[in-house]
Amino acid sequence: MATSRRNEDRVLDKSEKDLVDQTRHPALGDLSDKDLTKLVKLLRDRRDRARDIARTQRRNVRGKGAAEAKEGAERGNKEKMSLLAQALQRANKESKRRDGLDVQADA
Repeated sequence: MATSRRNEDRVLDKSEKDLVDQTRHPALGDLSDKDLTKLVKLLRDRRDRARDIARTQRRNVRGKGAAEAKEGAERGNKEKMSLLAQALQRANKESKRRDGLDVQADA
């Protein structure tokens, strides 16, 4: 599902938005292999953090966590996790594409 830029601005902070923007054309093609690997790691870390926060908030809503949370509190973190996961998919796809080009060049 396509996500609007306005929604991205609402859900992501500045550093996360910069990471997501790097996974779009033409910026993704301009990254070196080393920078692409670093980007994938950062995206994975941010996605995992958003996932863990959303999981904790869901647990708190059910009354099993340390603090009590409002219903739907995890929705923003779930959206953030989704956006970061989409960016991670784009970066991984580019990484695989480059690996395929390296194999073809070696053959």
